[in-house]
Amino acid sequence: MKVLGLESSCDETGIAIYDTETGEIWQRLYSQIEKHREYGGVVPELASRDHVVKAAPMIKDILFEFGSLDDIDAIAYTRGPGLTGALMVGASIARGLAWGADKPLLGVHHMEGHLLAPMLSEDKPEFPFVGLLVSGGHTMLVDVRALGDYRILGESLDDAVGEAFDKTAKLLGLPYPGGPELAALADQLNESRFVFPRPMVNRPGLEFSFSGLKTAALNIIHKHQPLDDILRAEICFAFQHAVVDTLRIKCDRALTETGYSRLVVAGGVGANSRLREVLAKLTKDRSGKTYFPAHEYCTDNGVMIAYAGALRLDAGLEDDNVFDVLARWSLEDLDEIPA
Repeated sequence: MKVLGLESSCDETGIAIYDTETGEIWQRLYSQIEKHREYGGVVPELASRDHVVKAAPMIKDILFEFGSLDDIDAIAYTRGPGLTGALMVGASIARGLAWGADKPLLGVHHMEGHLLAPMLSEDKPEFPFVGLLVSGGHTMLVDVRALGDYRILGESLDDAVGEAFDKTAKLLGLPYPGGPELAALADQLNESRFVFPRPMVNRPGLEFSFSGLKTAALNIIHKHQPLDDILRAEICFAFQHAVVDTLRIKCDRALTETGYSRLVVAGGVGANSRLREVLAKLTKDRSGKTYFPAHEYCTDNGVMIAYAGALRLDAGLEDDNVFDVLARWSLEDLDEIPA
């Protein structure tokens, strides 16, 4: 089955074709970072407009490379969660193509796409496993029992971890998106004079809270003005160390609670090199293993949507005639894919 996937949940336009028989991938990805940089964050209206401008030419380009729409067996798109306007653009284009070409159509859960992204690698995780989803909009631990069978173990009560990185980077005067900039500065050092708290690790449970780390960073920044390069790097190191250590502690608890030996880390923050190192060691010490997607599939992309859609379409699932998108959509509301 050859599936055309469209991702438009936020500020990346992702178009991809995935062939389930050969594993071949054709993909295009456009990031709106430069457009939103001057505002210090994603502007929903601008994001929607840019998807309108970019998506159709990208589809035309990828189909020219692949063959034609007639050679596509089905179409998948991101139904949610995400920005409503941005989701509507991808959904409208996907539904129009499906109706016009008489192809099966399926709306995909954005976070399921991220959870399954490591399966695009040769070294694929087997079910069941604990999934850690870490991105700009989500931080959660998930008990992944089978395709579509998900139980949320814990999630952030306030800022997502990627959001906390970006907000702290902004306080430090780093350019948007600041998370990768903060991580790069942190990786230059091996120690810091500062120590940040590990939120909610001294109480039971698997929930997260990262807004307090941002406040701790703000207090240190105000106390040590003006910042020089060394001070800024030390704050970055201490902040990243606290975030990664907090995630490690909660992942360790989740593995103990479920009894699983496998951990899957997905989402944009999954590209963080320090996080990868620490979580890989965590599962190795437990005689298990941590799986990561390829770096190109950590951030939003069309390949993960095409892949997740292909699994569900191959199981005989497809959309009905109701057109809608879901800005909020729990993983627990998904139907389990029949074996």
